Amino acid sequence: MIKKILLPLLFLFAFPIFAQSGVEMADSFRAEGKIYVVIATILIVLAGIIFYLVRTEIRLKKLEKDSI
Repeated sequence: MIKKILLPLLFLFAFPIFAQSGVEMADSFRAEGKIYVVIATILIVLAGIIFYLVRTEIRLKKLEKDSI
């Protein structure tokens, strides 16, 4: 189960390596310090989705165990 969570996170951290540096909106966000708010928001949303999926999987395993 840990591999299922860590593999997508590994890809998320690998994407900035291949990012283009000439994006005007990103440059203005970086200059004004707003990029950290955007990154924090994305991370919070992704953490919520992962938490929801893990809890759903745990509940499904429990239901499968109880039905047998």
